[in-house]
Amino acid sequence: MRILPGALLVLLLWTEASGTGTAPRVAIPAPPGTAEELGALVEHARLRFVARDAAGVLAHVADSYRSGGVTKPDVRQHLLTMYSLYDQLRARVRLDHVEIVDGDVWFYTTGEATGSLPLVGWVTVLSWQREPEVARRQGDVWRLVGFQD
Repeated sequence: MRILPGALLVLLLWTEASGTGTAPRVAIPAPPGTAEELGALVEHARLRFVARDAAGVLAHVADSYRSGGVTKPDVRQHLLTMYSLYDQLRARVRLDHVEIVDGDVWFYTTGEATGSLPLVGWVTVLSWQREPEVARRQGDVWRLVGFQD
């Protein structure tokens, strides 16, 4: 199980990049400013996750999101499950790297989500290192689209 920006990172990083069996993918540096824009997306989603705002988190996920068999409705259900299990949630997320792969923006994050359980206290819910996710600009905003597998 993996994570993304806040809940996005918490939920969407469950996915793995899958090879298509065709030519190897070529990564090129992202245009200037892309990392800053995605960093803002990650931070906003993290804040919405901690605030237990599923709709706010899901606003960063494309309706067509699909990655490792996980879809946007699956992400919603996972968020609601976590919100029902933990009294409080915290998340730390760092944007590690941004690149362009086959015309899509791939970004990599490292982080940890912790939750407070009654009678137990704080426990690690998820942690990850340099996990990839795919984003595309939809209109004026970035949204996670997954690897579409």
